[in-house]
Amino acid sequence: MRIKSITTLIATMATLLTTATVSANSNAEQVLVLLSSETQMTLADGSTYETGYYLNEFGVPADKLQKAGYDLVLATPKGNAPQVDENSVKAMYFGGNEQEMARIEKVVANLEGINDTLSLTQVIDNGLEQYSGVFIPGGHAPLIDLANNPEVGTILSHFHRQQKPTAAICHGPIALLSAQQNPGAYEQKIASGQNASATDWLYDGYRMTIFSNPEEASFEASLAGKKLRYYPAKAMAQAGGDMSFADKWQPNVVVDRELITAQNPFSDNKLADALISALRQRSQ
Repeated sequence: MRIKSITTLIATMATLLTTATVSANSNAEQVLVLLSSETQMTLADGSTYETGYYLNEFGVPADKLQKAGYDLVLATPKGNAPQVDENSVKAMYFGGNEQEMARIEKVVANLEGINDTLSLTQVIDNGLEQYSGVFIPGGHAPLIDLANNPEVGTILSHFHRQQKPTAAICHGPIALLSAQQNPGAYEQKIASGQNASATDWLYDGYRMTIFSNPEEASFEASLAGKKLRYYPAKAMAQAGGDMSFADKWQPNVVVDRELITAQNPFSDNKLADALISALRQRSQ
């Protein structure tokens, strides 16, 4: 009888603990993560370059955000599975630590929704009020479908109006260009070398950073003589961004109001820390 009572007590405590855990998780703040649906970036000569998200730029902040208690909701324009850029699966982006790289690969592989993201239409239709912040990882893929996307603009407009933390790393900040009237036309003019001006850009005059021109030139040198359609840093400056850069490959994070931008892959930890700090400050 005594053993049965103890067994019942243990079972009851286990149930209460599980319920408390589920309740805690259900109350976690949500961070929206915007990723590209695309894998083939068109170059200036019409050829393509295979790309995707950079493993550390996505995985390191995702890992830190989860450990800090935030739930991540993944979204792409098409609602498909985003692709990692294989050039980013290198230990050099993890301080030379192969084990850390493998750990982050597992973190990304285990993210809820990684193989079946929400589409941007679904995210907008479901309501943006539920999200405490938004995060845009880099890799060259955002240049394909996040820099010229009115739905991205709609999403960013919400976070801008509400002054919710808006973070982007490396090439991720290029998505900010969607927060203007007719972002596609602006991109086309930039790519064709025309004089272009952004119309009603939400981030006009904000201090920010992005993958720098010297860094982009280093990448472009790996393309066997081929050229990018345009340099992101130039496009951001021409739109009205107050650009700030560190030396090539040095960590650099710039914070202005709700906007948090990071320059390159080596800024991953600093970007994550700045985003978590901003999220916590806002929830106080």
